[in-house]
Amino acid sequence: MIKAVIFDMDGVIIDSEIEYLKRDLEFARKKNPSVKLEDLFGMVGSSRKDAWTYMAQAVNTGETWEELRNQYYQSRDVFSELDYRAIFRPEIRGILDELQSMGLKLALASSTQLDLIQRVLRENEISHYFPIVVSGAQFERSKPDPEIYQFTAAQLGLPESECLAIEDSSFGVTAASRAGMKIAALIDPRFHFDQSLADYQMEKLTEIPGIVRELMEG
Repeated sequence: MIKAVIFDMDGVIIDSEIEYLKRDLEFARKKNPSVKLEDLFGMVGSSRKDAWTYMAQAVNTGETWEELRNQYYQSRDVFSELDYRAIFRPEIRGILDELQSMGLKLALASSTQLDLIQRVLRENEISHYFPIVVSGAQFERSKPDPEIYQFTAAQLGLPESECLAIEDSSFGVTAASRAGMKIAALIDPRFHFDQSLADYQMEKLTEIPGIVRELMEG
C-alpha cells in the first residue's frame, strides 16, 4: 500500500537539467573543445562533488573537481540566470492537488542544495504542498546512495516500501531502488537515462495519479 509520494525536483518539477548542461558544456569546451554533451550526462542527478568529478574527467586537464567548480561559479551565477518559472512543469500543481485529495503524504528529495530547492518551490508557489523537503547536501553522499530516500521515509514516518519515488535520472532511480521504494520514472530521451530499475516509466507526469491508484488497489 502506497501512502506517500516523494518527488525529485530537477527534471521532474522543473525542466532544468538541459539548461544546466548547456552551460556546463560551454564551460567544458573552453577547457577542452572536444568535449561532447553526452560526456557530461553523468552530471545529471548527481551531488555537487560527483557532478564535478564527471566534469574533471571530461575536460581531462588535471584540475580537481573543486578547482573547476570554483572557476565556473566565479565566472557566472547560473542560478540567477535561470528563470525557474519558465522551466516549471505547470501540470505539477494539478497532480499535487489530486494526490493530496487521495490522502497521500508528499515530500521532496533532491540532490540540489536546500536554498535553491526552497527558491524553486517559492517562485512557483508550491511550497505548501511539501511539508518535508530534503536536500542531498545534508548527506556525505547523495544519489545514487539510498540514504536521502531512507531519511525522507523516516521523516514521513513510513517504511520505504510504502513510498513511491518520482524520478528521471539513472542516479535517482538507483537511489530509490536501493532504498526499497516503488519508482515511477519520467522518460527523457535527451539523456539516455538507465531507468531499468523503475517499476513504471511515464511519458507524462499526469500518469502519476493512475499509477498511485493501481498501487493502492494492489
